[in-house]
Amino acid sequence: MTDVKLAVLYYSSTGTLHGMAERVAAAGEKAGAEVRLRQVAELAPQEAIASNAAWSDHFDRTKDEPKATADDLVWADAVLFGTPTRYGNVAAQLKQYMDTLGPQWQRGLLADKVYAGFTASMTAHGGQESTLFAMYTTFHHWGGIIVAPGYTDPTKFADGNPYGASHVTGPENSDPLTDVDHAALDHLATRAVTVARRLVAGQNAA
Repeated sequence: MTDVKLAVLYYSSTGTLHGMAERVAAAGEKAGAEVRLRQVAELAPQEAIASNAAWSDHFDRTKDEPKATADDLVWADAVLFGTPTRYGNVAAQLKQYMDTLGPQWQRGLLADKVYAGFTASMTAHGGQESTLFAMYTTFHHWGGIIVAPGYTDPTKFADGNPYGASHVTGPENSDPLTDVDHAALDHLATRAVTVARRLVAGQNAA
């Protein structure tokens, strides 16, 4: 198989997106990709983090994990971004990372890659689709190739999100990922790697 490099770049405050990102990375490896799993840096002040026990615990558990750099995105053939919803939009931590990539964008280093996303919210109508669309707007500016899952697999009729993968955490932000969520995340990664592999093979044959 043609080698494909997959970057999974995400922000997680209390751990839901962290779990989703790990599942996506494992599925990407199973699909034959070389994977980089990278968390974007936390920007919130310590007093805000300390005010939420789950946030504080997750920060302490993951503070030493590799953090995303511009090189991780430039390196990849396919990129899957993960963010919780924030008022129906991308979390500031991930958006700040994306906003630092102007030099790479200007040099055309972010174009012609496969992109897609995953997200989570506390409620079923908590802005999941608008959050994914907001991410995808940036991908359009980069010249990226958006490879949403669509309804390209029977599993998508179970989770019902053709735009990416998403999870509802519940009002206490504590509902675990389900088998349906896992299947959606697996399909998201597998489809991204499969399409990226075709693009890389075409570039190598040109």
